[in-house]
Amino acid sequence: MKRLVAALTLVVFLFAGNISAQDYKTALGLRGGYPSGITLKHFFAQKSALEGILSFGWGGVGITGLYQLHNPIPDAPGIKWYYGFGAHFATANAEKKNPFESNYGSNIFLGADGVIGLEYTFKEAPINLGLDILPILNIIENPGIWFNAGLSIRYTFK
Repeated sequence: MKRLVAALTLVVFLFAGNISAQDYKTALGLRGGYPSGITLKHFFAQKSALEGILSFGWGGVGITGLYQLHNPIPDAPGIKWYYGFGAHFATANAEKKNPFESNYGSNIFLGADGVIGLEYTFKEAPINLGLDILPILNIIENPGIWFNAGLSIRYTFK
């Protein structure tokens, strides 16, 4: 997975010099990494967006909601960096190789999330790529801090 993320990041930066970004209002796609699943991002202001991630794994389902602030990178057309915060709610089953719990049976997880990442939107195609890191603080069921990462590929709508 790390090699795939590194390769896709390199491709984004190689294309960045030749293609400038288009603005979009909403984007829907897939996210790999953790949490992995379906991602939906919607801008409600020029720099402010909400992202929702519906994830599946370990015999359960998760919902992550993030508020993000996007900023352009000078001299890098089409690339924006973003940061933000949010929360997650998830269920998991230890019998399904849940990495956060060694006991058997189902569990519920609730906590706070942060996010920092890079995003690139192609001008010639309605495609958006995002690469980010999510530090999370799990509060309910196995309190602790984890650092998750993911790569998102989305179809954009104006």
